Amino acid sequence: MAAGSALLTSGGAAAAPAPDTHELTLTLKDHRFTPDVVEAPAGRRIRINLVNRDAASEEFDSEDLHVERDVTPNGKVSFVVGPLKPGAYSFMGELHPDTASGTIRVVAAP
Repeated sequence: MAAGSALLTSGGAAAAPAPDTHELTLTLKDHRFTPDVVEAPAGRRIRINLVNRDAASEEFDSEDLHVERDVTPNGKVSFVVGPLKPGAYSFMGELHPDTASGTIRVVAAP
């Protein structure tokens, strides 16, 4: 897995992303992330919007991104990581790691 520095900021009210911020939405349903593989551009901050459609809490966890973030049942949370270098960054739902997992593929601009 690629290593990179990551910055975590607290999510709050949905604000418009900064021009240098790429936005991704991940949905949890049946303890699985959809989509489970996403692409993002290198060198930009990434706002991850996490929507939990399950009746149970989950914790988004990524050693690669240096993030742990709780999301309540049927709740939403947003947080920012990066900017990131090209590579693959894995994440999982810490409470359901056998089903809730995924990867952010960070790609360099052509």
